[in-house]
Amino acid sequence: MPPTLASLIQHSALNLTVRAGEDRLRTPVRWAHASELADPVPYMEGGELLLVTATTLDAESPEAMRRYVRRLVNAGVAGLGFAVGVHYEDIPEALVEAARAAGLPLLEVPRRTPFLAISKAVSAAIAADQYRAVTAGFEAQRELTRAALTEGPTALLARLAGYVDGWAALYDATGAVVAAAPEWAARRAARLTADVERLRERPAPASAVVGDADDRVELQSLGTGRRVRGALAVGTEAALGTAERYAVHSAIALLTLTTERSRALQTAEQRLGAAVLRMLLSGQPDHARSVAGELYGSLLDAPFRLLIAESAESASGSSTAGTSGSGTSPGASGAAAAAVQGGTDGAAGHPLGTLAEAVESAAARAGEAVLVVPDGEERLAVLAADGGAVVRAAEGYAAREAEEAGVIIGLSAPSGPIATAGAYKQAEQALSVARRRGRALVEHEELAAGSILPLLADDAVRAFADGMLRALYEHDAKGRGDLVASLRAWLSRHGQWDAAAADLGVHRHTLRYRMRRVEEILGRSLDDPDVRMELWLALKTATPPTPPGPTASR
Repeated sequence: MPPTLASLIQHSALNLTVRAGEDRLRTPVRWAHASELADPVPYMEGGELLLVTATTLDAESPEAMRRYVRRLVNAGVAGLGFAVGVHYEDIPEALVEAARAAGLPLLEVPRRTPFLAISKAVSAAIAADQYRAVTAGFEAQRELTRAALTEGPTALLARLAGYVDGWAALYDATGAVVAAAPEWAARRAARLTADVERLRERPAPASAVVGDADDRVELQSLGTGRRVRGALAVGTEAALGTAERYAVHSAIALLTLTTERSRALQTAEQRLGAAVLRMLLSGQPDHARSVAGELYGSLLDAPFRLLIAESAESASGSSTAGTSGSGTSPGASGAAAAAVQGGTDGAAGHPLGTLAEAVESAAARAGEAVLVVPDGEERLAVLAADGGAVVRAAEGYAAREAEEAGVIIGLSAPSGPIATAGAYKQAEQALSVARRRGRALVEHEELAAGSILPLLADDAVRAFADGMLRALYEHDAKGRGDLVASLRAWLSRHGQWDAAAADLGVHRHTLRYRMRRVEEILGRSLDDPDVRMELWLALKTATPPTPPGPTASR
C-alpha cells in the first residue's frame, strides 16, 4: 500500500511527532511538498504532506490559522509538517488549535530533520509500493493464466475475486451470467443485466463503473474490434489499487482470448457445419456423422428441429425465396442445399448475428450441441435438439426481440437425420407463412393443425377470387337474382338440391335454374370437382363489393 502519515511517524530517521489529528494518521500520502506561500492551494492536487517553516505565516493569529487550515483541508491536503527551531521554537498554539478543530494531522518536524529527508522517504515508499504492485501484478497474471489454461474461466474468476478481495462475474455475448465467484455473486451479477446491455451497445473495449461507495462494480467488455463477446464484472468495497488493477487487466486479456475465437477457426467450423448440413439434406446421415465426429455429440442421432431465419429486409426483397426450396429433392442441387453453400462467412451482422449468439449461448449454458450455419447476412440455418434450450431460446428471442430486430423465423416439426430435407422444407414453409402473416416465428406444426384458409390470406389469392366471382356479384347487384348466396348454399350442402333449397327458402327447381345461370355466366361446369373447389375457396376469401349508397332525391 502507499505510504501513510502513520508509516512516516514510525520512520526512525525522521523523528516526527504528532501534535494534532491523531485519528487521521492512516491517510495515504501521495507526495511531500514544501511551500512557504500564504496560500499554496492553487499549486496542489490533494493528498500531499505540506511542509512549512511559517516564514510568511502569521502563525500566532488564531483567525489567520483557522483560515489557513480550512483552505488546506478543503484542498485535500493529507497533513501539515511544521519545522520547529527555525522561525518558531515550538508550533504556535493558534496553529495547533486550528488543526485540532479541523481534524488536520499536524506533525512536528525537528530542526535536525531536513525537509529533503522527508521527501526522500515518501518517494522511496511510493517507489517500493509501485514495485510491490507490479510484482504482485505479475504474480497474479501467472496464477490467473495457470487457472485459465488448466481449470477454465470459473477458476480464473475465483482467483481474481481473491486478489481484489471482492467478487467477479463473467457474462456472455447476450448479457447472461455464465459464471461467478464466490457463488453468491451470481445473484448480485444478475441485477446488472441492464448495465451490461448498455455496455454491449458500445464498441469494444469499453468500461463502466456502477454502484455506490460501499458496493462498487467495474464492468469491462470482452472482445476485439467493435464486436463485444462478453463482459467482466468486478465488485469491491473500494476503488481498485495498482496491484488489483494489474490483476483485472490480466483477467480481461485472458477472458478475451478464451471467448474470442480466431477468424480462421470460426470459418473452419462453419465450413464443417455447412458440409454436415448438406450431407443431411442429401440423405447421407452416415457420412454426416463420420465427418462431424464428436463435434455435435448426439445431435445427429436424436430427434431435432431445423430453424431457418432471415432478416425482414431481405425477405421483403425476395418474397418467394423461402418456398423455392420446397421442391428440392434430397441429393439435388436445389435451394435447400444452396442455402448452406455460402454459410462460411459467419452471421456477424446484426440482427441475425444476435440470434446466432443467443442460440449458441443457450447451448453453451445447457451443455447442448447446436449446428449453426449462417448464409451471409441474410439467412441462418440452425439444427437443434427437439425440446432443448436452443429451441426455447429461439422462441424467447422471437417473443422479445425478433420483431424489433427485423428477423422472421420458421421452425420445422421434430425430425430425424434421414428426414432432414423434409424438415428443411417444413421450416421454409413456416418461414413463408411467417413472412406473409407478419409474424416473428411460425412453427410448421401450426400449419398442420390449423385451417388452410389463413394460408390464403394473400393479395394475389384475393384478387383471383374477386375476379372469379365479379360477374356473379354484378348480376346480383342489378336485382336479377341471388346467385352468390344460392351458390354458397348449394356448395355447403355438397350439391344436395332439397337441403340447399330449404336453407334458401326457395323451390328446388328455382335453385336448379340459378345454378344453370351460374354455369352460363362463369362459363364453367359445376360438375367439375376442381371448379367446385375453386368456387368454394373464392367464396371464403373474396371481398364482397360494397353496395352503392342511396341516391339523393332531387
